[in-house]
Parts: sequence; C-alpha cells; structure tokens
Amino acid sequence: MSLYSKSLGTLALAAALSGLTAAPAHAFSDDEARRAILELREQIKQITEQNRQARLQLADQLESLQHELAGIRGQIEQLNWQSDLQKRSSEDQSGGHAAKVTDPQEQAAYEGPMGLFRSGKYKEAAAAFQTFLEAYPDSRLAPEARFYQGSSRYASKDFKGSISGLQQMVQATPQDPRAPDALLVIAASQIELNDLKGAKASLQRIVKDYPQTSAAETAKSRLKLLQ
Repeated sequence: MSLYSKSLGTLALAAALSGLTAAPAHAFSDDEARRAILELREQIKQITEQNRQARLQLADQLESLQHELAGIRGQIEQLNWQSDLQKRSSEDQSGGHAAKVTDPQEQAAYEGPMGLFRSGKYKEAAAAFQTFLEAYPDSRLAPEARFYQGSSRYASKDFKGSISGLQQMVQATPQDPRAPDALLVIAASQIELNDLKGAKASLQRIVKDYPQTSAAETAKSRLKLLQ
C-alpha cells in the first residue's frame, strides 16, 4: 500500500472517530436545553397560578371588606333611626294638647308600659301596651299606646309586628298627631325587612299627607338615602 493510500485511510478514520465523539456532545446539549425549557415553563406555570390565587384572595378580601362596610353603614343608619325614634317619641307631637284621662287607674295602666319603654325594656313594653289596649280599647290614650307599642316592637326587632300594629293605628286614626311618626317607624321596619319599595311608599305618604309636620322633613331626608 502506498504512503498516499495510508494517509487517506488515516484521515478517514480520524474523521469517523471525530463524528462519533461529536454526536453525543450534540445530543447532550439538546437534552439540557429541553430540560431548561421545561423547567422554565413549569416555573412560569407556577408563577401564573400563584398570581391567579393571589388575585382571587384579593378579590375575596375586597368583597369581604365591602360587605363589612355595608354592614357598618347599615348599623349606623339603624342607630340613627333608633335615635330619631327615641327623640320623636319623647316629644309631645300634639302641640301641647296630649290626650288625658280622668280615670286614675286608666292613666296608671298607661304609665306602666310607658315607664318600660323609657327604660329600654321594649319587649316588656310591647306586651304591657297590649294589656292596656285590651283593658281600654276605646281610651283616648289608645292611639298613643298603639304608637309606642309599634315603636317597642321595632326596637326589639319585631318588624312585622311593628308594621302590622302601626298600620292599623294609622288606618283607624289618620288624623292623630302620631300618625306621621307611625309611618316613619313603618318605613324603618320595611327597610329592615328589605322592602325598599314599601318604605318609599310610606315615606312618600308622609310628605304628601302630612306636609307641615316635622316628620315630613325627616321623610324627605330618608327618601334621599333610598334613591
């Protein structure tokens, strides 16, 4: 064999060996790249999921805060209603001409539940006013007793009972000085029962039927809050 042929054979063998050693290195590089890409995708997936969960938690927290704020506003509004109710209940709405009775026993029977009402014992007051009304259904104090009974029921969260009793009072004695105040309490009870349509109607009735009363001014301000 000539020297030239040997040289060609040597070069061919070297080229073949070079190809064999280069192929694994190339394959190893591709595997590493694939693993890196897969790891990167997994990291991106995890980050995306974490971001999604964080957004959901933030949305839940925001919704919870909104509900809490709404609840606080509702409590403040209820306290305002109750404060206004107590103030109006303690005022003489008859222009200095409150009904009086000559029978001391009848007067005492009325003052008993009134004392309970003033001391904040509303459930007891409501029951005591019922006793008075059953004993003296035609008393001149009956409209006042019905008003305070309805107010006591409202204060003790018997909203349906408050509405029922006060509606009967307004229907029976629409010209009584307490009638517009009774409608205010009815509206407050309707709001507590989420009957906003009924509350608006009650307040609008005050403005329409009793425009010169202080209750009408209160009704106007309440209507603005319900818009």
